[in-house]
Amino acid sequence: MIIRSLAITLSLTFAATAAAQDRQALVGGTLIDGNGGPPILNSVILVEGERITAVGNQDSLAVPEGYEIISTEGMTVLPGLWEMHAHLMLTGHADYSHWHPTYADRLEDEIMPASAVQLLLAGVTTARDLGAPLEESLSIRDRINAGELPGPRLFVSGPFLQNEPYPGTENYRWGISSVREARARVRELAEAGVDVIKLVDQDEMELETVRALVDEAHAHGLRVVGHSHRADEILVGLEVGVDNFEHTGLTTAPEYPPEVIEALRRRTSQGRVRGGPLYWTPTIEGLWNYERTRDNPERLDNTCWHRGLQPDTIADIEGSLEHVERLEYMQLTPLRRPTLARKFEQLREAGVVMLIGTDSGIPTKFHCQSTWNEIDIWTRELDVPVMDVIRSATYWPSVLMGVQNEWGRVQEGMYADIIAVDGDLLTYPSLLQSVDFVMKGGVVYVEDGNVIEERLPESLRME
Repeated sequence: MIIRSLAITLSLTFAATAAAQDRQALVGGTLIDGNGGPPILNSVILVEGERITAVGNQDSLAVPEGYEIISTEGMTVLPGLWEMHAHLMLTGHADYSHWHPTYADRLEDEIMPASAVQLLLAGVTTARDLGAPLEESLSIRDRINAGELPGPRLFVSGPFLQNEPYPGTENYRWGISSVREARARVRELAEAGVDVIKLVDQDEMELETVRALVDEAHAHGLRVVGHSHRADEILVGLEVGVDNFEHTGLTTAPEYPPEVIEALRRRTSQGRVRGGPLYWTPTIEGLWNYERTRDNPERLDNTCWHRGLQPDTIADIEGSLEHVERLEYMQLTPLRRPTLARKFEQLREAGVVMLIGTDSGIPTKFHCQSTWNEIDIWTRELDVPVMDVIRSATYWPSVLMGVQNEWGRVQEGMYADIIAVDGDLLTYPSLLQSVDFVMKGGVVYVEDGNVIEERLPESLRME
């Protein structure tokens, strides 16, 4: 009882410390507001409490008396980033068979809070956590929403739904073997309060079972996210109405086969008739950069991923990554990498709406680095216009998740989820590797490139 009381006291202390300031004005920077139009030069953003109350420039919008002025001169200002494919229960460890049983009882108190704060301080103010134990997922989301923990606004799926769980994964993977079970499991998740349904291996289920699962999810207002590792996974998902596919998939095949591309084009041509665009999260960076990480693993030594983790956890993760070249998880990756640009191009040509997501947390991918690395590959290697990529990391995720009137843009009435970097982001998108300003819901967590440590609970501070 004493320990629980202390925990409550610390949570309340953090919540009070991290409360939004009454009135703040961000003044002087170049604003990319997320709407896709030209940047707003010499911008002014007025924030009252958690919300944005006005947006303009220094010629059109005066700062009223009583506002704390935060200079953004010389900076690019934009909405907080979304990370559309994160795994908060993972933190880069290379051996799942060791990680899951060893850390199952540390997810809620250590691992997931650490993952959440690392995402937030990297400029990710909203994230989608796909595939994790139900109770822990809901608890972390709700504690963040209540102000007990710092982290991005979370959309959680709870357990994966699939034909048969892999051995030893039953606490975060649920098997579905019939139409009745599909509907019952989705209802269970919906009634528990999840935000999205995560579907994998849908080509291994009976078609009517998958259809029932997706229909039940849609009846509860939940989007369905499906894997795309195999051609049949995509084709089945399209037939039953999956809303968003994940990963680039098809292992070492040089491209998507014609029947998949034709099916995608049929779906994207229907647009609003089918309830909106078809969304795709390619999670491409981990595959693209694997050989660079293997041959020059200095990125793994960045201590940003230590934040919130216990010393023994850090040592365990470091030990698992001593020989990246030996990871069985990655052995096919060098053969997959040459296929990625073509598959990415095919998806864009087919008309899907691309979303930034990374599989953050899987081996070698840390939450403090993964999102900006994905953006870097899209812009520097795949020649996607920077403005399009920013929209894929801000506006379009909010549309898919149905919250485009709440966040995802810097606009009057929206939550004040705002980040900024020193310099010209439209020319140098790699500036996102070190976000200089992070505000979520009117609370500033990073200013002048420095984390405001006193706004975090002691367990999540860095010495």
